[in-house]
Amino acid sequence: MATSPTRSIDNSSLPPSWDGHTLANAIPDPLIVVDPHDRVAFVNHAAESFFQLGANAIQGRGLNEIIPFDSPLMALVGQVRRQSSWVSEYGLVLDGPRTRPQNVDVQISSIIDDPGYIIITLRERGIASKIDHQLIHRGAARSVTSMASVLAHEIKNPLSGIRGAAQLIETGLDSEGRALTRLICEETDRICALVDRMEVFSDPRPLERHPVNVHQVLNHAMRVAENGFAKHVVFKENYDPSIPPVPGDRDQLIQVFINLIKNAAEAVSSKGGEITLTTAYRHGVRITMPGTRERMNLPLEICIIDNGSGIAEDLRPYLFDPFVTTKSGGTGLGLALVAKIIGDHGGIIECESETRRTIFRIMLPIYTGPDNIEGE
Repeated sequence: MATSPTRSIDNSSLPPSWDGHTLANAIPDPLIVVDPHDRVAFVNHAAESFFQLGANAIQGRGLNEIIPFDSPLMALVGQVRRQSSWVSEYGLVLDGPRTRPQNVDVQISSIIDDPGYIIITLRERGIASKIDHQLIHRGAARSVTSMASVLAHEIKNPLSGIRGAAQLIETGLDSEGRALTRLICEETDRICALVDRMEVFSDPRPLERHPVNVHQVLNHAMRVAENGFAKHVVFKENYDPSIPPVPGDRDQLIQVFINLIKNAAEAVSSKGGEITLTTAYRHGVRITMPGTRERMNLPLEICIIDNGSGIAEDLRPYLFDPFVTTKSGGTGLGLALVAKIIGDHGGIIECESETRRTIFRIMLPIYTGPDNIEGE
């Protein structure tokens, strides 16, 4: 392949036996190189395993001989070829002559130094499984919605009666008795506050969508944190200033990021704790929702990254479920509410965590209406 005239790469530190094929075969994901005539020029070992065919049986054949001609993958290859760009497709069902249909993530890009050649990378599962989790989170949120409606009626009214009765009998008691009635009042207030938080899930009003400037939302949430619960944290920002607004409710999005920043602030050390806020535009990212043919464009990526101790591995699959918490006295509703709000905005949220690096990543659609960004 031709060498880029604008930069050179020093490979002197690599073993002399290594070449492009060696490196490609070391990649664990299936990789396919297609020539200008849509013939397969190269496949790595992972692709041989994926298609259950050897390289000699694949290379030199037309791409449509190993992938059904009506597969969306063929249309994506044509799109990349026409635009000389790249595209990602999440949750694509793909099969071959010897393979069953599989749910994969696909990344397709043109090779700048060799016009007409295209690289296709497949990844089994990936974000598709995370979208399944999103649907589970939304189902759990709906369960909380129904529960909240019941609790509001069946619990709050009796609690008001209990609190009122405690206040009435307080006047005829000694100091020890009054301490007990105050305890009753405090506990009923605490339960009422919990039910009030759950009632947020049962709000029947449809989401009013307006163009919202994400950076203004993030900065507002950060100011709240810096002047309150996150005074001990060093904040860093890495924003893409060119990203467009998102369609949504500004106040709800502020609540989302306050919740996420609060969780991050509680996870980091009081000494050396850092939270990084990032935004990026991921051109070409589309997601196929499980069980439907609808494809959503979610190019806007927002990340909240902290250098705390991380989230326990056994907790991660249930992180956005209601009542899941590791905090003493926590209700476990904060992240469930976050998942509901992001779902209402047509987006998804996922979490990656390891020691000293936890990432909450939100992917949202962009506003496609008039250019009147909220807040400006």
